[in-house]
Amino acid sequence: MIIRDHINLLGLAGLNPLLGPNEERFGPRFPALSDAYDSQIRALAMDTARHLGYSSFVKEGVYCMVGGPSFESIAEARLLHVLGADAVGMSTAAEVVVARHCGLRVFGISLITNKVTKDYSTKENVDHHGVLEVSRRRASTLQALITALVGRLDSCSSGSGQKDGETYQNGV
Repeated sequence: MIIRDHINLLGLAGLNPLLGPNEERFGPRFPALSDAYDSQIRALAMDTARHLGYSSFVKEGVYCMVGGPSFESIAEARLLHVLGADAVGMSTAAEVVVARHCGLRVFGISLITNKVTKDYSTKENVDHHGVLEVSRRRASTLQALITALVGRLDSCSSGSGQKDGETYQNGV
């Protein structure tokens, strides 16, 4: 999933990575996060995914950072869905806050490894071994996407994108 925005539950609970004295040399005390994830790089990533034939499974969404380490309860999953979360994890948002504080452009991507259960009647449970197996199966796909995207990043600063006739990783 290409990260469009995030919900930083830990930050909302007072565990912001920028707590403490501010280092002005890195950035302002209160960085804006309304545009935290660079729209040009996101668009380039979506275009790259389309050219690689990944459009059926690479989507944009909202990432929610929780504390963990555990998988969500059904009630938690339902709450996060109501809040607008498309994916849940235990990282990323804090790093993005710091990167934006430092004035860096940010691109976020998350490998989705399991479906959150929101139904009390289901008998399926998520387990760590299943998550690791999906990670192993999808690693080469993610690598191809990132490799192709990095190869096109120079075009992102000018907004020109890829020219006709150029090829992507795997010849697509």
